[in-house]
Amino acid sequence: MESVRMLSTLGLMGAMRSLSSAFEARSGIHVDADFAPTLALLKRLRDGEAADLVILTREGLDEMLGEGRVVADGAADLARSFVGVAVRAGQAHPDIASEAALRKTLLAARSVAYSRLGASGVYFAQLIVRMEIAAEVNARATIVEQGFTAERLVSGQADLAVQQISELKQVGGIEVVGPIPHDLQTPAVFSAGRMANAKHPEAAERLLRYLASPDVVPVLRQSGLKP
Repeated sequence: MESVRMLSTLGLMGAMRSLSSAFEARSGIHVDADFAPTLALLKRLRDGEAADLVILTREGLDEMLGEGRVVADGAADLARSFVGVAVRAGQAHPDIASEAALRKTLLAARSVAYSRLGASGVYFAQLIVRMEIAAEVNARATIVEQGFTAERLVSGQADLAVQQISELKQVGGIEVVGPIPHDLQTPAVFSAGRMANAKHPEAAERLLRYLASPDVVPVLRQSGLKP
């Protein structure tokens, strides 16, 4: 069976599990996928790792386009993603509906888990500086180098987890409280493009067209993304 190598940001991991098998059934092309935060993927690509197709944040894809690593033709925005807050299943849902409520909730938390490398972690680190609570939150924060912050809720290391909603939803035994107030955040846009040095350019092109098609919208929505 022909195979296509895809490197994707973690935010699409949930959706891509079912989309990959649907694409395989329809095209007979196997999707060999690897998931990591955008910043980690950019480093791997610059270090020469081979891929046919990449899904990155829009900013990350623009960098790859600028360096000539990704083909501009056909590059597509797939979905928007908002940063949210989660608690362990069964815990009371704190109030995060306004900036004042969010500030109170973050200061009351025993520990907040957030990511160091992901777009959500970069955003959250800036947000708590802007809210002037960075010292207090960081003194007790659980910083996750890579992977899903909500796993720290299940293990009991943190009582709040912050990440893209689509990433929070990857973890069982937790509940998403909701998004951080929309006026405090700019959604991340996840975009796909074909690598200029793709070994399987035609297969990559077919996968790209499929991911940009209306067929995938319900799966993206279900995984917590906004197409």
